[in-house]
Amino acid sequence: MLVASDVLSALLVCGAVQQLSADREAVLAALACVPVWVLLAKLQGLYDRDHRTLRHLTVDEFPQLLSWALTGTIALGLLMVVMAPDAFGGVFVGVFVVAIVSALLLRGLARCIWRRVTPPEQALIIGDGSLAKAVQRKLELFPDTHVQVVDIVPTEVARTNGAISSAGLAGVERVILASQALNEDVLAKCVRVCRKLEMKLSVVPPVRGMFGTAVELRHIADLPVVEYNTGNAARSTLILKRALDIGVALIASIVLLPLAALIALAVRLGSGGPVIFCQTRAGRHGRPFRIYKFRTMVSDAEARLSEVVSLDRLPEPVFKLERDPRVTRVGRFLRHSSLDELPQLVNVLKGEMSLVGPRPEQVELVERYGPEERFRLGVKPGITGPMQVFGRGQLTFEERLAVEREYIENYSIARDVLLLALTISVVVGRRGAY
Repeated sequence: MLVASDVLSALLVCGAVQQLSADREAVLAALACVPVWVLLAKLQGLYDRDHRTLRHLTVDEFPQLLSWALTGTIALGLLMVVMAPDAFGGVFVGVFVVAIVSALLLRGLARCIWRRVTPPEQALIIGDGSLAKAVQRKLELFPDTHVQVVDIVPTEVARTNGAISSAGLAGVERVILASQALNEDVLAKCVRVCRKLEMKLSVVPPVRGMFGTAVELRHIADLPVVEYNTGNAARSTLILKRALDIGVALIASIVLLPLAALIALAVRLGSGGPVIFCQTRAGRHGRPFRIYKFRTMVSDAEARLSEVVSLDRLPEPVFKLERDPRVTRVGRFLRHSSLDELPQLVNVLKGEMSLVGPRPEQVELVERYGPEERFRLGVKPGITGPMQVFGRGQLTFEERLAVEREYIENYSIARDVLLLALTISVVVGRRGAY
């Protein structure tokens, strides 16, 4: 299916060449180059990762797709130098853009269709304790892994009762080893049996709890060294992040202005009252700021808060009601589509928020944070972020803190771009939105 999507992308490139150049030889060169696109995709490893990895999304291969589009464009250019030397200069940019955009869309569509027409992969989890439960929870939260857990076998039971054998693994396609104390004998046996049966093996290291997510493994010759990320992001990274925030927020504000006007009209006609809702939230280092949203609740929602929740009785400093009676009909649609967040582009331009980061919480809730929870205040809050991408309202507070900690401790511009791309699919799917 991925090959078919790439062939279709190559044919769309041919169509682009035909539109951008009247040279018949240029179109023939583009058609002759169709097999080259597939070969280049194979050389980039774009047909191999889905088979091996537990979870592989189209956005994960964006760097490889960029390289594929560039090398394919160059290959087409070399062929056109021979067949149509005067045509390539006028179609170079068009070929590259059509190739990368069509590949992203068609590969994403191919994977969606594949998940619908093929049964999920049958997996056996070998492990116990919180690590095995965490694996099962992640597989439930992310159905795009396309994995169904058939059983969870404790490590000691697997070691002694023959579960790790040709008979014990009958009908299983993947073994996930998630043991709190990784047993060398169990691991060696899993590797041996999975190789024999040509079965996939995934190992969740037990050091997850020991080191957290802020670690990198380096080598000095044969000596492995764990480097722990304890510092802030480099100043150049923060400057680039701010430039990305301003550029994207400015363009989005202009492009989405007609849509914002329609939403404002719908809010006004739907329930009367003000269009914009302002609330004090905690920003970086806990500094308060006024956040802007399209109003999704009745006008007196703040005064009626005590009717639906008591902040003093919350077991954790967070709340998200799946069916809040204060939400209006228009507001329910805006929340599910995340369109109520559009005015926060103003907060981004003012420097109070970023495009990507932990979601800003109410000051009253942040005041209840313990020392171990205040790490999320170390960066600017974001319109979107790891919570919105990795589960939204379905996440527990502990799971939310975990994904936000991983984001902060391993921050990069590439991570922001990836989360922005993932946000699009999450918003379209409306999964976990309250």
